[in-house]
Amino acid sequence: MTTEQRLFLDIHAIQSLPPSNMNRDDTGSPKTAQYGGVRRSRVSSQAWKKAMREYFNTHGDHSNVGIRTKEIVRYVADKIVELDSSISIEDALEKADKVLIAAGIKKKGEVKALYFMGDSQAKKLAQAAYDNITHKKELQKLANEDPAIDIALFGRMVAEDPTLNEDSSSQVAHAISTHPVQTEFDFFTAVDDLAPEDNAGAGMLGTVEFNSSTLYRYANVAIHELSKQLGNKESLENSLSLFIEAFAKSLPTGKVNTFANQTLPQTLIVTVRSDRPVNLVSAFEEPVKSIEGYVTKSIDKLAKEFIKVEKFVDKPLMTFYVTLHESDSLKQIGEEKDSVSKLLEDFSEMIAQYI
Repeated sequence: MTTEQRLFLDIHAIQSLPPSNMNRDDTGSPKTAQYGGVRRSRVSSQAWKKAMREYFNTHGDHSNVGIRTKEIVRYVADKIVELDSSISIEDALEKADKVLIAAGIKKKGEVKALYFMGDSQAKKLAQAAYDNITHKKELQKLANEDPAIDIALFGRMVAEDPTLNEDSSSQVAHAISTHPVQTEFDFFTAVDDLAPEDNAGAGMLGTVEFNSSTLYRYANVAIHELSKQLGNKESLENSLSLFIEAFAKSLPTGKVNTFANQTLPQTLIVTVRSDRPVNLVSAFEEPVKSIEGYVTKSIDKLAKEFIKVEKFVDKPLMTFYVTLHESDSLKQIGEEKDSVSKLLEDFSEMIAQYI
């Protein structure tokens, strides 16, 4: 990849959800949005990015995944103790606090905001604390070098010192339903197992709000920007594959024990473009209407929109897709793969030619 070359990864998915409430607002209701004149089910980008980060932790290289925490002093202190077990945790905490203040990551006193740091960055700052390095620019260089995959992809903002900010190389859209939805209510009772026999009443009464929907999901990655952040071709290939896999297989866990809404996408489309990323939610500005299910019609509308937008943008460099539903429209947009595993394998081979 040359310094001038621009590459964008687009990922699209159609995913059906049964009754569920995996992303709630402050009143406990499933999140929604108005689009195309009707109310849609919505899952926020933050909710799905959190699920993706957890997937990175479970299925990726643990040393290359970040930690977001207010306990940043203890995080670095633990790394100092790993360097030298003769140092007490109290002394390590003091050293960690000093180096983080010197770097501008925190001010004196209690940490007031979450900080996003990778394992490699924490180890480098721990070594700097151990070596009594106090030069701010040198410490900030250590704090910015070798970012964890999720920091590079999702970014980092530090209000105290913008030089520590990390621009995100990816964007994740709020998932919305392809059709109108209505919120429903599940009335439940709980029986007191030790209640007296003459007490026929319930021990607890309540309601849980939910809806069911077929979602359109979208995310993109500026591959050229991620390449600059990671600085390593192999890391770049692995990170892109892990991002696609996490997007396809992760799921926010809100109320999942209540509804067991453990679904996967019915269709996944992966595209690499050289001009710009393209969100195809416009396919559903006119909501899908059906009494025979929404998935098949949503897939067809998405594929047709994919073709329509080529009036405005260049033809993609490559398009792969996996689907559980036969669609003549999908066959016109790219190459079908038998599984997500095969898609990832072929994607890695193809993207290597461009990067």
